[in-house]
Amino acid sequence: MNNSKYIGYARVSTNGQHEDRQVLALTQFGVAKNKIFIDKVSGKDFDRTQYKRMIKKLKEGNILVIKSIDRLGRNYDEIMEQWRNITKVIKADIMILDMPLLDTTKNKDLLGTFISDIVLQLLSFIAQNERENIRQRQAEGIAVAKAKGVKFGRPIKFEAKEYAEVVNRYKEGKLTKQEVMEIIGCGERTFYRIVKENGR
Repeated sequence: MNNSKYIGYARVSTNGQHEDRQVLALTQFGVAKNKIFIDKVSGKDFDRTQYKRMIKKLKEGNILVIKSIDRLGRNYDEIMEQWRNITKVIKADIMILDMPLLDTTKNKDLLGTFISDIVLQLLSFIAQNERENIRQRQAEGIAVAKAKGVKFGRPIKFEAKEYAEVVNRYKEGKLTKQEVMEIIGCGERTFYRIVKENGR
């Protein structure tokens, strides 16, 4: 059953990614579909149409529900800034589905707030660190691909053999699917074809 106090927010970094898992988690938790705001843009800044609409709609007594803490921002400072704005200025609550300890509707006493603040700071740091690691892996993947003569962009036809080195790094767990798609400049369907033709 939907909770009228819930407002959901989901974000994916590119149009090639899908927000389905985030939306499913939110709706299963009780957020009405018409109260879920979705952005398909990079987290590099907060100039996001749906995020701004969500913030304007958010009022004291509402509960913002998001799947993971990194949906709020690209780094530690931004996540902390948005958290403070929502909880201190707007005075709404926040629930992070992937981390039940980050639920401002519970344990509003001094100890509960203290524990929540510590967890928030730790997870914000981890989110930023992971993002920096992903960026480094992307740069390494691009460098390896260029050294092998891989041409970037969107050619008329993607030749699977040209991307064997990138696919091997994917098989070894050194690159994610999304990272490979960004390196090659292809969509999901082409990604699966290239991986299949390279023997996966």
